[in-house]
Amino acid sequence: MGQLVAKLMSIFGNQEHKVIIVGLDNAGKTTILYQFLMNEVVHTSPTIGSNVEEITLQKTHFLMWDIGGQETLRSTWNTYYSNTEDLRDAAVLIFANKQDVKDSMTTSEISKTLTLSAIKDHPWHIQGCCALTGEGLPAGLEWMKSHATAD
Repeated sequence: MGQLVAKLMSIFGNQEHKVIIVGLDNAGKTTILYQFLMNEVVHTSPTIGSNVEEITLQKTHFLMWDIGGQETLRSTWNTYYSNTEDLRDAAVLIFANKQDVKDSMTTSEISKTLTLSAIKDHPWHIQGCCALTGEGLPAGLEWMKSHATAD
């Protein structure tokens, strides 16, 4: 299934992880989801509501929720984790997608703009990536494995 899937299989053991993918409209959330699922780019239209995919790679199970990013949908984001998933111990992984686009913000610039250094109660990491090629995605999940608690 390609190098991305092989890399993911080597990162995770026999664990289950819940992943909530949120971000602005047209940020590449669905492209990232399907890059993980099928190791290819799937042309999509804006997500209305959510996409849910179960991804099993060897003995590792991921339940991934890709939530629409339109401004009108952002107020509903908390319904995807309220009363279903305790975020008290959640790790925060930020994929800085579209690093292949000329003049895109660097991970340092994004970190400074979002004042990520102010987050003290959760481990966090910002990972540059390109959803179209898959570059950077395995490195982000590698970080997640070392900081996330299995469900």
